Amino acid sequence: MSDDRRHEPDVARLTQEAYHALRAGRIDEAVELFTSAVEIEPSNCYALVGLGDAARKRGDDRSAVAHYRSCLEHDPGNNFALFGLADSYRSLRKYVDAAAIWERYLEHDNNNVTVLTRVADAYRRIRNKRRATELYDRVLSIEPDNAYALIGLGHLHYEHREYESALDAWSRMLEQSGARIDIRVLTSIGNCYRKLKRFPEGVPHFERAIEMEPGNFYALFGLADCYRGMHEPNRSLEYWEQILANDPDNRVILTRTADAHRSLGDLDAAERLYAQAISIGPDIYAEIGIATVYRDRGDAQTAIEHLERLRREHPDEIRVCTELAESYAAAGQNDDARATLRACESIDPDNPYVRSLSTRLGE
Repeated sequence: MSDDRRHEPDVARLTQEAYHALRAGRIDEAVELFTSAVEIEPSNCYALVGLGDAARKRGDDRSAVAHYRSCLEHDPGNNFALFGLADSYRSLRKYVDAAAIWERYLEHDNNNVTVLTRVADAYRRIRNKRRATELYDRVLSIEPDNAYALIGLGHLHYEHREYESALDAWSRMLEQSGARIDIRVLTSIGNCYRKLKRFPEGVPHFERAIEMEPGNFYALFGLADCYRGMHEPNRSLEYWEQILANDPDNRVILTRTADAHRSLGDLDAAERLYAQAISIGPDIYAEIGIATVYRDRGDAQTAIEHLERLRREHPDEIRVCTELAESYAAAGQNDDARATLRACESIDPDNPYVRSLSTRLGE
């Protein structure tokens, strides 16, 4: 009898015990047993895949990749190695490599909805919209209510600014989940309505999210921004301040809170918050806010000086340009206001605020 035949039962026993240890969470013991099996039989794919699985459980995806690739050198179509290797690449954020391995897996099992969804996710990450859509649609043709495909499809459309389509996918999730809905689906639906400027329709979704998790940042932000879009600064201020209570050094929230105070005529509070944001780090919107506070106090000339400096530093920032035109108009310098407005139009000719300002200045 050859040496190989004599060792076969030992290898089978070792791998069986190793997988039992791995399932029980005894990873060190499993690795020791798998390693012993590989020392006896270097091409044993059960042991090589087991070493890859053990490495993944330890969070060592780089080692897992090496073990799975070693298995595939001996057995190129090994589904367990392909699955593990693709998942390891995904964890390492090597989405191109992950997609390529998932495609190899699909050659052997092209109706596996778990794999179809994962490869679609990988293509979404690398912004291959056509292939990602094709795969999500394939999953939904097999399982029309597959949650992972609907969530992924929603993200795909949202990332491509197709908010109506994203809303459709996430609304299907909402319908099928009912009271068990994931809070992230609620905030995603709310964000679609925000992007579509259908602010009143976003409010109930963010409110429901807050009922589920009162301090949820994304729900509080969404509600505050909806009320901001609905021109209700008193309501938006309520939620901006809740965020600040937990995150007092957030420059974006400090600036938004200051904007709400300015809209309500509390210029001292607005100035203080804008200055606090700037003290944390450069913030062009807080700088613009400081300038508008000067203008609101009747000092349009100081506002112009601030905004002219900002325009030199940020020549393509439309908000600087429009606020500068407003400030020139407030100072009675209409020729300068019109000249600045023409500069605004060259930056963003379709901007609705620019068109509105143009009408007011008689351009």
